[in-house]
Formats: sequence, structure tokens, C-alpha cells
Amino acid sequence: MSGLRGDRRLNSEVVAVASGLVVVGTATACWFCRRQRLRAERQFEYGPLEIHMMTDEAAKTLRGQTKTLEAARTSLIPDALEDLEEAAAMAAESLPASDEVNRRAEALAAVGAPPFRKFLEQAGISSFDRQKCKTLQLNIGLYCNQACTHCHVESSPLRKEMMSDEVVQRCLTLLRNSPDVDTLDITGGAPELNSGFRALVEGAAELRDTKRPNLRIIDRCNLTVLLEPGQENLVDFLADKKVDIVASLPSYDAAQTDKQRGRKVFQRSVEALKILNGRGYGMEGCKTSPGKRLDLVFNPPGPFLPPKQDLLEAKYHNQLGEQMGIRFNQLITLANMPVKRFFDFLRKKGTLEGYLDLLVRNFNADTVPQVMCTNTVNVGWDGKLYDCDFNQQLELRIGRGVGLDVFSIDSLDDPQLRQAPIRTAAHCFGCTAAQGSSCQGALR
Repeated sequence: MSGLRGDRRLNSEVVAVASGLVVVGTATACWFCRRQRLRAERQFEYGPLEIHMMTDEAAKTLRGQTKTLEAARTSLIPDALEDLEEAAAMAAESLPASDEVNRRAEALAAVGAPPFRKFLEQAGISSFDRQKCKTLQLNIGLYCNQACTHCHVESSPLRKEMMSDEVVQRCLTLLRNSPDVDTLDITGGAPELNSGFRALVEGAAELRDTKRPNLRIIDRCNLTVLLEPGQENLVDFLADKKVDIVASLPSYDAAQTDKQRGRKVFQRSVEALKILNGRGYGMEGCKTSPGKRLDLVFNPPGPFLPPKQDLLEAKYHNQLGEQMGIRFNQLITLANMPVKRFFDFLRKKGTLEGYLDLLVRNFNADTVPQVMCTNTVNVGWDGKLYDCDFNQQLELRIGRGVGLDVFSIDSLDDPQLRQAPIRTAAHCFGCTAAQGSSCQGALR
């Protein structure tokens, strides 16, 4: 199976299903040869810049058209529950985390690729080690007012998991004890709907204002939460505490966004963006001045790689700025990780092997030193430690045995943490394909 040396070819026909297309190779066809040729020519299989073209080619998950937003503030949760019920009928039955890891490994082997670490070794990359932690990422709960089809943490209004006050305070202690950490990245679910969110932001803001002026606080926001009943003062809270916002908006097209994130989401997202702009978010100059930065996040609607980030960002600025008067600072493009709901989607459509083959043959060695697991520690809602949000959902914990949690260490420089190897699996190819993918966007 040593495809990297190019000295063996697949002995049987390979059926690679990707983007709704079936490609049948012969005994002389070799995914590695294709991949090597693409790398030599520095050509990667970026998704088309016209997002609707992805939808036409990808497996279709159609929903109704967006309706007009009600004048009174109402919750999106009833619509999200309907979306969740419809999506359940279109996805394969979920697997336990360990079975999902094994199934992905089998799919990787089926396309002739070795495990991720072995792949790195064969590519001449001998070092893949943990560095000093720069980003503390907290997934403070899985409760959400949306139920997006691609969500790798499977958040929805049905999830009740939330970070306890005890774990919130312990995370703040670790942040105080870790002076090299320059970013607190708060995610969920909809983190703003979790009980510990405001205490967490207040504690981090106090640390920044008194001792760590370069500490950046990020709220990963789905935008629609800003319009939920009971959240009327949320925007003011975020602005007053100088919290940067990274907001999901997978398309500048209403129909496309609603197919991916749920009915009514686009129109509410646009309204929320205009409210944020009104409070000074996304304006020119905010990109280098923390506290009012507004970044948007794109991920493909199916088994595609994202388009080139800079080109798609220009198109977003054109579509949202010139046509809707919306301003933002940067577009972050993320590859879909074959984890949880998207993994189930791929299995249902028969495109799991094809998508993994796409990721492998677009491997870019230049992205490896910058992948987020090398300088990020992720904390689950229950306080357990992981290398990234994806490993969290697959229960691949940091440390030997039962793994580490926030009460096992006194700082993020603790030797137990620093010396623990990074856990890898087949989904890691998603972070190293083409321009690369991280929570901060493209790597190259």
C-alpha cells in the first residue's frame, strides 16, 4: 500500500464516488500518480467560485424557500426541529465514535492511502509535534437554535449538554496561568445560549483589560442567535466586552444558505449582520484592531474542496457589500470534515471513499506546520481535553489511558500536555488538502 513511492499500482478496479460522479479506474490507474502530478504542477481541485455550481453537482438536500421574517422577535427553534426531522430521513444511521473512526480508516485504505501519520512519514515529514499552546478553544455546549446539515458536533435544540460553572472557572484559571495563550476561542452549539457564556467572557475580558492586552476573545456565532427572544442585549454585551465575532454564512445566496443551515436562516443572518455593522463590527480598520472584528465562515455544500479563499472573499464582499450594504473583515474558508453529520451524509450518498480520495490526492505538505492541532488545545463541555474540535467528537482525547481534563493540569504548559502526542486519524487529511483548513481559515 506504499502509494507514495509510486512503485505499486492498485491491483483491482477502484470505484471512487465523489460529487455525484462515478469514476472507474483500471489496474493501471493510480490515485497517487494523479496526486503527484497535481502537486508537481501546484494544481489543486478547488471548488468552483460560483457556489450554486456545487449545489447542482452535489447531493441535493432540498428545502422550501425562505419566508419573510416576522416583525415580532420569534425563535428559530421550531423551524430547526423541522429541519432536523427532515435531515434525519436523508442521512445514514449514526455510528458510535469508535465505529466511525474505524469506518473512515477502512475507506482510506480502500483508496490506497496509508494512515495519516504514516502518510506524513512517507512524504518526508518526520516531525509532527505539539508546540506551545497559543489558542484555548472551548466548546461550552451542544445546545443550539439551529440544526445544520454539516454540523460536526451534531448541535441542535434537542441537545442539553452545557459546561458547568465549575469547568468554566477552571478554564479561566488555566487561561490566567498560561501567559503564552493569545486567543480564547469560544464555540458550541450556539455558545451564547449556554449558561456559562457571559461569565466566561467577563472573566477573559477582565484578564485582557488588566494583565493581557493582546488577548483576543472570539465568539463563534451562528448570527441567528442574536435575534432569539431573551438575547436582546447580546450584541451590546459582545461589543462592550470587545469580543470579535466569527460568523457562519456558507453562501451569499438565500436558497443555498437555507438548504445548508435551515429555513429562515439567511434572512435572519442578514438582519443580524446589519445590527452588528450598526455597532461598529466589520468596519475598515477592525481587522487589525481587536474587539470589533467580524469574519464570515464558508464551507462547501457537499463533497467539494472550498474555492480559493481570497477569490471567494472578493465575491462575498461584492455580493454582500454592493447588493446588501453589509461589511465584514475577512472570509474564512473551511473544508468539510468527514465527521458526524457530514460523515453520515457521505455514507448515505455512497461518496465517503470518493471524498477521502479527493482530500488525499490534494494533500499539501506546506500546510502541515500550520495545522491548528499543533498550537491549540480544545476543551469539551465536560472539561476533557482534545487536540481539536473534530477529535472531540470522535472521543480521541489527549493523554494516555482515560486522557487529560482541565483538572489534570495547572496550566497549558503542563508537561503532561506538552509531551502528549497529537492524535491523528483519516479526517486529518481535511486540514491539509489544497490551501489547508483551520479555524482561522486557509493555511497557504
